[in-house]
Amino acid sequence: MSTDSAEVLRLPGAVIPEGCRSWDAEQAGRWTRGLPPGWVPVRARTSVFVALPLVATAGAGLLHRSAGLPAWAAALVALHVVWLVLRPEAALVLVPFAVAVVSTLGDLAWPVRLGLTAALVAVWVVVGLRLAARKRQRAAGLEAAGGVSAEVPRAPGARGGGGRAERGTFLLWSGLVTVVAGGALYATAGLWDLAEDRQVVPAAGWCLAGLGLTVLFSAVSARRRAVGLRGAPAPVLRVLVRENGDVETEVFAADDLAALRPLFTVSTIEVDGRADDDEDDEDQDETEDDADDESLRELISRIDDERAGPLREAVLYGTPYDGAEVVFLAAADKAGEPPVVEASVGPVRPVTALAYRWRARTERGKALREARQEELRGAAAAVVVAERTGPKVAAGVRKWRAGWADWFAVGLVLLFLPVYWEDSGWWRYGYGLAATAVAALMLPRRICWRVTADREGMWFNGLGAARHLAWEHVRAVECEGARLRIHSRQASFEEWRVASPRWPWLEARFGLLHPYERTAAEITAMWRDPEARPAGPADARQRGRALWPIGIAIGVVGAAAVLFLP
Repeated sequence: MSTDSAEVLRLPGAVIPEGCRSWDAEQAGRWTRGLPPGWVPVRARTSVFVALPLVATAGAGLLHRSAGLPAWAAALVALHVVWLVLRPEAALVLVPFAVAVVSTLGDLAWPVRLGLTAALVAVWVVVGLRLAARKRQRAAGLEAAGGVSAEVPRAPGARGGGGRAERGTFLLWSGLVTVVAGGALYATAGLWDLAEDRQVVPAAGWCLAGLGLTVLFSAVSARRRAVGLRGAPAPVLRVLVRENGDVETEVFAADDLAALRPLFTVSTIEVDGRADDDEDDEDQDETEDDADDESLRELISRIDDERAGPLREAVLYGTPYDGAEVVFLAAADKAGEPPVVEASVGPVRPVTALAYRWRARTERGKALREARQEELRGAAAAVVVAERTGPKVAAGVRKWRAGWADWFAVGLVLLFLPVYWEDSGWWRYGYGLAATAVAALMLPRRICWRVTADREGMWFNGLGAARHLAWEHVRAVECEGARLRIHSRQASFEEWRVASPRWPWLEARFGLLHPYERTAAEITAMWRDPEARPAGPADARQRGRALWPIGIAIGVVGAAAVLFLP
């Protein structure tokens, strides 16, 4: 897990609190050894945040309809799936109550009752181990700080209460909306058409309301921790930080200059104190806005490329442990700029040994695939240069167009259409007409895209007239993952891209070269070497015809199929 930065961006010595210790590898090792066993869930992917509430809602409906538990009791039991990963404090308190409910209520067979009880007890043990590990992490963090503390900094230029993040506000409103939605779902249970729905919906309503209360609890806890952190001098530690490809802040030991072992990740936001500044300097505001826009474009590009940010020195304010709130005073991501204050907008999540090994294995596999693809790309580029600079002088134009990979991607999408074809009523017409409109706008370009290169640049066809990009305005040509992208320096034409499914392991196993790889290699060769470019200009016919007639044909055929076919 090496960083993209060649050197560490350092903090000015004047802003580092007096006596602040470095969190070195030895102290950090004691902190990581305090983590719970690897099978205890500490981290959660974004997909898990979406999947767990759905699993809990489905489980609540099943327990209410099939096991005969009251709706509220079914929701209480099912929500422990969420609390196990996201809110262990709630599970620790509510497991005994849920066990009593399962033991006394409902018409459950004894194997089911015993199984649910055993599962709840297992949840209680797991969250107990996780919360005990938090105490060990907190103790290790305090020991590393050595009793040195300092006031949490405000953002440069902030006045009064400026620079303080209103932690928990979004969660508060989200929780309130979810509670109301759950109550409405429960109240309207009798309006559902099917008797089976009437049995499931009350439990789903209770479960949704329980999720809302969980979010409210998270909001209150986050606000309380954030206020406590700023209410008194906080322990301080010198660390290294960087922003990873998921826009999370990774924290490393102060002497881990190669960024090999992240200790934990936390979502942060830069605390900006300019909101309290006078508004009399409009030129300065415009300059700052332009800089913000440029930074945003760089961030979006880095996210697309899955690149990590530069490694920066920082002072960590607060005691690091699973679920903690922290603040960083960190070096800016560009040399020469003043330090920035970054406050957590999510809890600290330790990087466990299992997660570290998984990420390391993933990065090694990615590096191997990229090396092989670069080798194949170089070979293809050499062939292009040889063809263009050989005995025959380059003439005419060069074209690349959609092929089997693009048609296969469209075919995969079309396979899902029959799933909805048997539906009837407004759902079929609404879904079908919406899908037809999307297909009419997107399919022509997906199956008929064409790039034409001539002496001056490249032409890209589309629904309307072809667009032109001069060679000197090309910023980068990339084929990463499933995407082929051509970046431009023009503000009006920032990027052209297409995508198709890929199986890198299959390509590496049989030495296959994806069509996008060959296209990227050939375009790159022409972009970098003017001698490899075609000698002639492209006429109107060669630039590619407008694709809107194909879109209209798809729209008409699709709408007719939805409206008139049985």
